Amino acid sequence: MFGRTLPVEMREWVCQDIVGPGGSRRYLLRWILPIVPLLLLFLLIPGPVWIPMSMMLLLLLPWIYFSVALMPIWQRHRLQQHGLDPALLGTKARARADRERAEYERRFGR
Repeated sequence: MFGRTLPVEMREWVCQDIVGPGGSRRYLLRWILPIVPLLLLFLLIPGPVWIPMSMMLLLLLPWIYFSVALMPIWQRHRLQQHGLDPALLGTKARARADRERAEYERRFGR
């Protein structure tokens, strides 16, 4: 069932899971936690602790970087996969931009 489409009655849950509060945090945890046990295997390498730690960081930092960089693409894909509108991703940013524009127009006119 990993990666498959959920039933139609679960669409609201999928939407809240992806774009709801904490959606980015959950996404990052889902991408980072599975690699941690593999990285911990580096601690079995004999020698000073800083060597396996630096090896772990050399793998973990790009992993996190690319996870964050690809987050909107993956979220858009998941929304489309479940038949939801991908425009849901920018709802918060559009609302913030609308508030800022209204505030600007209120202060300085049009």
